[in-house]
Amino acid sequence: CLLKMVKGNIIVPEEILNFCCNGLQGSTSPPRAREPGEQEEAPGAMASPSPARNPTEVQMSQLVLPCHTNHRGELSTGQLLKWIDTAACLSAERHAGCPCVTASMDDIYFEHTISVGQVVNIKAKVNRAFNSSMEVGIQVNYEDLCSGKHCSICKAYATFVAQGPLGSKVRLKPLTPQTEEEKIEYSIAAERRRMRLVHKDTLKDLLTRRPQETELETRDGSRAVPAEKTRVESVELVLPPHANHQGNTFGGQIMAWMENVATIAASRLCHAHPTLRAIEMFHFRGPSQVGDRLVLKAIVNNAFKNSMEVGVSAEAYGQEMSVSRRHINSAFMTFVVLDQEGHPRTLPMVAPEPGDGERRYREASARKKIRLDRKYVVSCKQTEVPLSVPWDQSNKVYLSYNNVSALKMLVAKANWALAREKEKVRMYTLEEDKFLSFRIEMSVCITASRAFSLLSNLRRRHEWDSHYVSAELVQKVDDDDMIYHVVSQKLRHENKPQDFVILASRRKPCSKGDPYVVAFRSVTLPTHPARAEFTRGETLCSGFCIWPESEEMSKVAYYNQAMPGYLNYVTTNVAGLSSDICSTFEACEKFLLKNKEDLISRLQDF
Repeated sequence: CLLKMVKGNIIVPEEILNFCCNGLQGSTSPPRAREPGEQEEAPGAMASPSPARNPTEVQMSQLVLPCHTNHRGELSTGQLLKWIDTAACLSAERHAGCPCVTASMDDIYFEHTISVGQVVNIKAKVNRAFNSSMEVGIQVNYEDLCSGKHCSICKAYATFVAQGPLGSKVRLKPLTPQTEEEKIEYSIAAERRRMRLVHKDTLKDLLTRRPQETELETRDGSRAVPAEKTRVESVELVLPPHANHQGNTFGGQIMAWMENVATIAASRLCHAHPTLRAIEMFHFRGPSQVGDRLVLKAIVNNAFKNSMEVGVSAEAYGQEMSVSRRHINSAFMTFVVLDQEGHPRTLPMVAPEPGDGERRYREASARKKIRLDRKYVVSCKQTEVPLSVPWDQSNKVYLSYNNVSALKMLVAKANWALAREKEKVRMYTLEEDKFLSFRIEMSVCITASRAFSLLSNLRRRHEWDSHYVSAELVQKVDDDDMIYHVVSQKLRHENKPQDFVILASRRKPCSKGDPYVVAFRSVTLPTHPARAEFTRGETLCSGFCIWPESEEMSKVAYYNQAMPGYLNYVTTNVAGLSSDICSTFEACEKFLLKNKEDLISRLQDF
């Protein structure tokens, strides 16, 4: 700026000009001579040490201006989605070193609105890189510059795909997490990826088990509004400002256009200005380029008492109308209408059109149930989830996710302390505000895959764990998830044995360095209620992680968040007043070695 001022014949003091030029070009003045006895200052001596920043982290701050807002002076959700997508894309490209495109976005729940004059702070960083795709975590909060108040707006997870020349896929370099938080996100990213892949099947499974009749809700004093009256269709021309450096339309721009037509459809139902509360997980099915025409369609699929679901689709075509349209994306958005106190208003009912309209109406009800399951089980903090969550076919994916991710979070904790060591068995503890957790660790001469197979079968646990009396396989959910009814020995001061209904979720390594995982948590089943002859026990988070150390050696670790009824037993062992836990896992080692030898002899006989 100062150089421009000089060129414009504005006089600038010589000292300032020299300082700026030296700063821009690198100072060329000779170093100051040190006084006698003065020591050379170490580089960075004046700077306070700070933790290394994640190289993929991107921070964006945007001041909300009137041009970004709706009629209420609140930030348009479409504009926020564009900023989120831009920040996430920049983070993905930092890791990939090449252009990236948005492949999908997980559920987004908007907790608050943002007003003119406030600042939106967005932080995005890559959680994990797979072969050619990566998960980017995004945190959004707002800042009130006058009061200094900060508040969370939403948290999102986006999947990006790296693209080479002519749209070819690029193999990504692995990401190494550094902090405890990064290690947790890295570990759970594989489980979130698994959940995304089965997302569509979850809806299909639920609909196949539900009656096909469309049951319209009755609401006092309200007449049903034909869904056809909420239908919206709009077209947008993709221009260079809407696209990235490859000429592909920004995913955030498409989401903003979709949010616009969805808002209009919702307004036609309620004759008011709705507020977007959530966007369901969605996938981009293909790209669109500069010059494409995007046709955006929206309709209210179903209206519940205080919320409504709007379905939106985006299709692209070029200049030639004869060419068939390409389906780019479909999304489902949940809106509410707030009164002056900020409470959701009761909405009119929707009368679906026969045929496809009735199908969309049923699917909206199924999606609402799945959203509640996902938010209840997946999005909550671990301590906020009830111990024994009811299990059914529709929430099996999310309970399995919660089961495995809870164990992975416990494994990634940093403050484990060695409490006891007895021969090969080491016992660690982790003290937190609400939990005392323990970890038992040992190295065993067995392949990790074989140990995984043996320890994931609860029906054989009584062979090495004297606390187990029996374990009955109640339901085989799939190859990776099974539900057992477990009966254990009587606890001290108890006059009857305990029983558990346990979901066992097993996972093989997603990539090199990942462990084999067997996770356990309590669930409830209508077929196995609590019975008088047992004391119903519960486990919040426990399980095994198995790492291969060599071709024949494995590190086997058992983790458990101690429940109140189990706490006295754990603390007695930690304090050295009992060796029962160590003895149990010495028996576990013998069990693994014995069955490894049995397997070898059977193979030799074969």
